[in-house]
Amino acid sequence: MSRLLGKLVAAGVAGAGAWLVARRINDTLPGGRELWERKNFRGSTVTLAGGPAVAAGAAAGIAVAPGLSARTRVAGVAAATAVGAVGLYDDLAGSTSSKGLRGHLTALREGELTSGVVKIGVIGAAGLAGAGLVSDNAVDAAIGGAAVAGHANLLNLLDLRPGRANKAVLLHTPAVLAGPAAPLGAAAVGAALASLPDDLGEQIMLGDSGANTLGALLGLALVAREGRWARLAHLAVVTGLILASEKVSFTKVIERTPGLRELDGLGRLR
Repeated sequence: MSRLLGKLVAAGVAGAGAWLVARRINDTLPGGRELWERKNFRGSTVTLAGGPAVAAGAAAGIAVAPGLSARTRVAGVAAATAVGAVGLYDDLAGSTSSKGLRGHLTALREGELTSGVVKIGVIGAAGLAGAGLVSDNAVDAAIGGAAVAGHANLLNLLDLRPGRANKAVLLHTPAVLAGPAAPLGAAAVGAALASLPDDLGEQIMLGDSGANTLGALLGLALVAREGRWARLAHLAVVTGLILASEKVSFTKVIERTPGLRELDGLGRLR
């Protein structure tokens, strides 16, 4: 019963927090519309409120969820806060001159420290720190940290159409609602559920802040229940998909695949 309560509290508080923060940002748009508004793939105006909303909501849900160990709670709150903050920095103030992992690393080799490189570094450090708190040794922490960072990046790669990244979070539900860090997964799912209607309605977008945060929490919830071989498999899958994204458009693959195409378009404005 206590495990169920922890998941319910984490999901409920995360969802309520995400909903409230998104509305507060959209009502006030601190710093002005130019800072927060963007055009989506269709040319509709959306705000970046979804990112800080899900990060803040998830952090709150994890902070108050009963039944979590102190180390796991710190790992979850720190990941949501750090990844959400660096993602928001990239969303609001980052340069768009470099795209993708390859683009940012190429810029770094040429002596340019892009906001994307800063984000990669912070997410990597947050993943390693979080995995270290739920691991028994340095080797497992290193593998788990890489898997968490990869999961964060992978979910961000899906945030190219309304609702897609949030739906990907919901598809993780059976896998992340078990194990010692289940409330972390529940917080991610609760925040995703709360933001999905406005995401599908093209009122908000997750941006790097939201997608990276949700991906990191999903990755951390999985890593906390995985042994070394499972972590290696986890890392291999996310790394393979990230590398594939440099060559293949996920959007084109989804649009050409029956089942995925219909799920991707479910609930979206036509």
